[in-house]
Amino acid sequence: MSTVEHERGISVVVPVKGRVPQMRAQLASLRAAMDRSPEPAEVLVVDDSEPADAAGHQLNCREFGARYVTGPRHVGAKRNLGVAQARYDLILFTDSDCRVPPEILERHVKTLRGADPSVGGVAGPTFVEHSEAPTYRFMRWSKLLNDDLERPRRRATVTWATTTNLAVRRKAFEEVGGFPSESLTIVGGEDVDLGIKMSDAGYTTVCDPETVVIHDHASTDSLATACRRLFTYGRSEQWLCTIHPSHRRPVLNAFTLATAAAAVGIVLVPRTGGRSLLAVPMALGLVAGARARRLRGTDRSARAAVETFACASVDLLFDLGGFVAAFELRRPGMLFTGLRPADAD
Repeated sequence: MSTVEHERGISVVVPVKGRVPQMRAQLASLRAAMDRSPEPAEVLVVDDSEPADAAGHQLNCREFGARYVTGPRHVGAKRNLGVAQARYDLILFTDSDCRVPPEILERHVKTLRGADPSVGGVAGPTFVEHSEAPTYRFMRWSKLLNDDLERPRRRATVTWATTTNLAVRRKAFEEVGGFPSESLTIVGGEDVDLGIKMSDAGYTTVCDPETVVIHDHASTDSLATACRRLFTYGRSEQWLCTIHPSHRRPVLNAFTLATAAAAVGIVLVPRTGGRSLLAVPMALGLVAGARARRLRGTDRSARAAVETFACASVDLLFDLGGFVAAFELRRPGMLFTGLRPADAD
């Protein structure tokens, strides 16, 4: 990473693939934020879309005054490339399917300029916009999908924050080596890795609960999309556990339990006529039920019971991703571990 001194100002780095309408909406919101920035500002869009979508992004970048950069497939590598080509000493990371508030650059610049040099970054909360889609109605309960986005609303500092709403000092970013350019998954976990490295290097990430980014609801409207995200997050968590072992914690993986139940069930098949194999869905159902009760808290309505059980059942895809990754990484001991949350301290 470069150690060259850069101009005072803030550069916004947005990785993208496809999502032309969403990226256009984000560019419009970023243009309004740039117009209010107290320091020079720029937006860099790092893209690896197919030709038709790439042409759309280039047209929108010209309209809204953003710089278009052709980048690699891996999201961490895209962000690194954006930082490498950025002009300024502060960097804001956000995503193509988000929309930022007009004051975001103004507030993040003010926070970082006024903070002690040990403050390496500032994070704001991100909320998924409301939708009437059935999947959204029950997946809104998911802490796996929403807690990391919303955490800066309720914390003063975090170990790491999502790159939907995170501004960092370029010096701190470069000192820790930036994002991983290769990992087990193309997307997922790179923000956690950066935050942990900055925290371990002595930098603090403070929170600004009032600077709220809005995330497009499309990611939770589709059951298939929610399942893919959860499975990917589960895989990426196990990869993070291998490179940050000091941040691990004991975790009961639902599919580790189901595998144990299957082993017992197979042994008992001669005695039970195969009924013992029902132990597998029963084990998964019990885990989903226990997690659903925690999700709904004090809400004892029938609707909450149904929605939280549906949510907890889909959330099991996170466990499946972690279960699969433990074998992909040839670390079966990881079947019993997970990563500490960003606010565990």
